[in-house]
Amino acid sequence: MANTNNTSPTPVGQDARVFTGFSHASLWFSLGVGLLVMQVGAYLVPAMGTLDALTAIAIGSILGSALLAAAAKLGCDSGLSSAGLMHRVYGSAFARLPVVLNIVQLIGWTAFELVVMRDGTSAIGERAFGVQLNIIWPTLLWGGVLTLLMMGSMLTLVRQFVSRIGLPLVIGSLLWLTWHFIGVASTQGLTAFMARPGDGSMGMLSAIDLVMAMPVSWLPLVADFARHGRSGRSTLAGTWTGYAIANAWCYALGFLVASVSEPGTDLVMALLFAQGGLLALGLILLDELDNAYGDVYSSAVSANSLKSTWSLRRWGMALAVFCTVLALVLPMHSLEPFLLMLSSVFVPLYGVILGRWSTVMKTADASQSPKVDLIAAVLWLLGVVVFHATATWAPQFGSALPSLLATYLLARLTCSAAR
Repeated sequence: MANTNNTSPTPVGQDARVFTGFSHASLWFSLGVGLLVMQVGAYLVPAMGTLDALTAIAIGSILGSALLAAAAKLGCDSGLSSAGLMHRVYGSAFARLPVVLNIVQLIGWTAFELVVMRDGTSAIGERAFGVQLNIIWPTLLWGGVLTLLMMGSMLTLVRQFVSRIGLPLVIGSLLWLTWHFIGVASTQGLTAFMARPGDGSMGMLSAIDLVMAMPVSWLPLVADFARHGRSGRSTLAGTWTGYAIANAWCYALGFLVASVSEPGTDLVMALLFAQGGLLALGLILLDELDNAYGDVYSSAVSANSLKSTWSLRRWGMALAVFCTVLALVLPMHSLEPFLLMLSSVFVPLYGVILGRWSTVMKTADASQSPKVDLIAAVLWLLGVVVFHATATWAPQFGSALPSLLATYLLARLTCSAAR
């Protein structure tokens, strides 16, 4: 990895600013594609009708990806990683709390991704070769590949593999699966499919909130990659375009698969039994690996901000091995609600960070930041309360948007009093 001794509260050097707009678009399209995204898209069935669901998917993908792109631009303009942004806004001492929480959630999501890849590999083995695989060997296989990837350069991986090889393969897989399931919908009656109503169990704002969940979940990671961008403008455009297309496509595909399949059908099995689905699912599983890689890389950057005597490579390899062990011993599917709950704290966290944009850009280095920015800390905690309060008492309005909007506006209003 480049700049392995660079501590993350320090802006990255100009020699490492090599990502073009296409690099960002390729990376975030690839990170936006995943089986988990499709599975969440399937949650819209039968809650919403087809037209309402597609509308929510379009709006949520555009808004959520815009927030992700805004955080990416801040990371590029400042040259700071996610941990560096937290240090600048919340103070060097208090920032350790969100940094540690971020590391915990990234470790959890990496283990969860390994489980998803393990289950998909087991399904392919049974379908293609009639072989029953236990959980150990597929987990060790993907965990080993992930550990090996952490030995290399993130910059080279994105520019040489993701942009040139991975992107065409995953686009081809999505095109094939989309064509197949649109054909199934046409056989069942495309007009009836488009006119299908929902049962009304999910409102439009709640659906938009659900669609925004995926791009918003990447907020604590985006600056770790965006700081390597050549310009803020190309970073903003590439991140926004790449992720918005991938997110909308995968949500819509998940909704389509769930709509044309029998109720209760497992999405992975539905994809696997599709014509050509074995190859397409295999390529999507391979693409799933970069999601795990992104989580481990970002957690290594955050961990490096706490203990800079360890290089990013050393942190990355250690964390990859640790996540593999967790995937073997923990019931990760049962822990998914906890990981989603933990992710909720980062929506208001970045509401405050985006609201303090000028503060980040005016602070020359981390030594000028206070130990604790009390106002920023209070606003973050208030935002967490708003997030869970709206989820409990006003779920029809969603949770992410109210929390993000409240913390952003309050951070902007209190910016002059922050120091």
